[in-house]
Amino acid sequence: MEGGGVRKRSCCSIQKNDFLPEESFKSWGNYTTALRETPARLKDRFLTRSSEQVEISEMTARSSHQMKKTLNWWDLIWLGVGSVVGAGIFVLTGLEARNVAGPAVILSYVVSGFSAMLSVFCYTEFAVEIPVAGGSFAYLKVELGDFVAFIAAGNILLEYVISCAAVARSWTSYFATLCNKNPDDFRIVVHNMNPDYGHLDPIAVAILALVCVMAVCSTKASSVFNYVASVIHVVIIVFIVITGLIHAKPQNYVPFAPFGVRGVFQASAVLYFAYVGFDAVATMAEETKNPSRDIPIGLVGSMLIATLAYCLLAATLCLMQPYTNIDVNAPFSVAFSAIGWDWAKYIVSLGALKGMTTVLLVTSVGQARYLTHISRTHMMPPWFAFVDERTGTPVNATISLVLISAVIGFFTELEVLSNLLSISTLFVFTLVAVALLVRRYYSSGVTTKGNQMKLIVFIVVIVGSSCGISSYWALSDGWIGYAVLCPIWVLGTGGLWLVVPQAKEPKLWGVPLVPWLPSISIFVNIFLLGSIDKDSFVRFGVWTLLLLVYYILFGLHASYDTAKEFEAQRCVQRELNSLEDGAVSSTT
Repeated sequence: MEGGGVRKRSCCSIQKNDFLPEESFKSWGNYTTALRETPARLKDRFLTRSSEQVEISEMTARSSHQMKKTLNWWDLIWLGVGSVVGAGIFVLTGLEARNVAGPAVILSYVVSGFSAMLSVFCYTEFAVEIPVAGGSFAYLKVELGDFVAFIAAGNILLEYVISCAAVARSWTSYFATLCNKNPDDFRIVVHNMNPDYGHLDPIAVAILALVCVMAVCSTKASSVFNYVASVIHVVIIVFIVITGLIHAKPQNYVPFAPFGVRGVFQASAVLYFAYVGFDAVATMAEETKNPSRDIPIGLVGSMLIATLAYCLLAATLCLMQPYTNIDVNAPFSVAFSAIGWDWAKYIVSLGALKGMTTVLLVTSVGQARYLTHISRTHMMPPWFAFVDERTGTPVNATISLVLISAVIGFFTELEVLSNLLSISTLFVFTLVAVALLVRRYYSSGVTTKGNQMKLIVFIVVIVGSSCGISSYWALSDGWIGYAVLCPIWVLGTGGLWLVVPQAKEPKLWGVPLVPWLPSISIFVNIFLLGSIDKDSFVRFGVWTLLLLVYYILFGLHASYDTAKEFEAQRCVQRELNSLEDGAVSSTT
């Protein structure tokens, strides 16, 4: 292995050094020594920051071959639409409208869409300035360090893997409707298992296998397929809205919010699942021809289209029939059957299947790029960083993650998946917003020690007050907590705005209204977390604990060795350059 990279050979050839090539794993003695040095290494990785240049140039060189720059803003808009508009609207809308929010599910989509748009702005500035496949992992690595980036990376991968599994199970539900069957007719029901895990879904596995083949073959071909399928999908959405509103009954909006304001926000937290996927567009920055122009248009444009589509579809569904009659498996198809338009449910089901297929495709493409960049740092085995020379795609990462999604999707029910997914997503998006504040207000060698301490204090106040408001919302029906905590949040954000000077201006594209916009993003994301059920937080805690164990035992030492190796190489290169410059000077 050369320079910590991936061997230039077939992705099918696997050797031990592809997984643990670092010095700490050469022998048991080395590994024991590495474990004894864990505190010092952990401190080093916690305090060390990567640089934009390292992420853009050095990291990409560790994948043997470069990804091909084939995408423009038009591709990114449709990849964004294709990655977002799928199972969230076609399945979760019915589930949340019937059981949690009622017709006020429209407001739930507005709230989650507002939160997602704030995150889109934060992502866009990073993606333009650091156009690499690592997405938020790379952004956090530059601003908050390796340790925070790894914890976020684990949750990013969890977000994507669960998203694929959830959408694949939803695919089965709409396929069953298309065939006039119940979803369980296509599943293997194991009666002595927990019902959340006992409805085995072989069709979910089959559709994921098909999508995996497409994702591996070509990014541009995947983009073209996504574009065609998304256009058809949009046409079907327009059909649903127009024909549904023809049969609208305003009395179905009464009562509008049967579960109260709390129901609106509880549904909004789960429906955040519907907006997951836009960050996949950010991971394609490395394959974008003109990132500074194409990424802002692609991200913001796709999010505006998705939010408008969601609100129109949710409004139409709740006008077509009372929320108590909405089917939780295939709400739009069954709604058309209820008004006597049985033939229309086939069009709806076909549109839903197309939408979910594009979501699976773009998510599979995005998650592989995350894992590829993470593996370039050796926090995950470098075998996953292999990019195929012929296709220009990360083959190993794509196949591995889709395989994990298939296993989870085979066993686990959608409701379990969607709640856990929303926690991971909101957690990562909160970290990205914090990283943006750090990016704007801290620069090594520019920010004074006093301003650095003020920045830390104000960020702690912003995050702490947001957590307090979220907890108060989850545990109390009073108002005193809001009267105390909301002014504290305003003081934290206003103090940062007035007292700490910005240390860095964006070079190409910047988030407006800093620090207010990222601070509001932090607040809304954390507030929505307070509406998610306790069991999902337990699962999230277990997953984060597993990440910490893996990092302490393997990821920390692998990334530490790799970082030190490359630092040594850079020092040697600087000395060589210095000698060459000296030789040139002496001859002249």
